[in-house]
Amino acid sequence: MADTETFTIEGPEGETDTVELPPVMLELMRDGDEPDAQIIADIVLQAFAQQAHARVHHAEGGVADEIEDANDTLEELFEDRFGISLSEAMGHQH
Repeated sequence: MADTETFTIEGPEGETDTVELPPVMLELMRDGDEPDAQIIADIVLQAFAQQAHARVHHAEGGVADEIEDANDTLEELFEDRFGISLSEAMGHQH
C-alpha cells in the first residue's frame, strides 16, 4: 500500500473531517508549484460542479429552482477559478 498524508477540511461552522491521499497522486496532478491544498480545493470544486451538472441537467422531471441557481453559481465559480467554462472543460453543452 502506498504512503498517505492526511488533510483536514474545515467547514464554516468549525466542523472538520479528514481525507488521506497518496502524495504521489498530488504530484501527478500538480501544475507548476501549486500547494497541496490548492490541488485538493481544485478537485473538490471540479467534483461538485460535475455532480451538480449531472443532477440538474440529467434529472428526470427536473429540479427545484434553488438547485438550478446553486448549479449556476458552481458553474460561475468553476469558470472564475479555471478560466474556462464547465461546458468547455467537459466538452458537453446544454
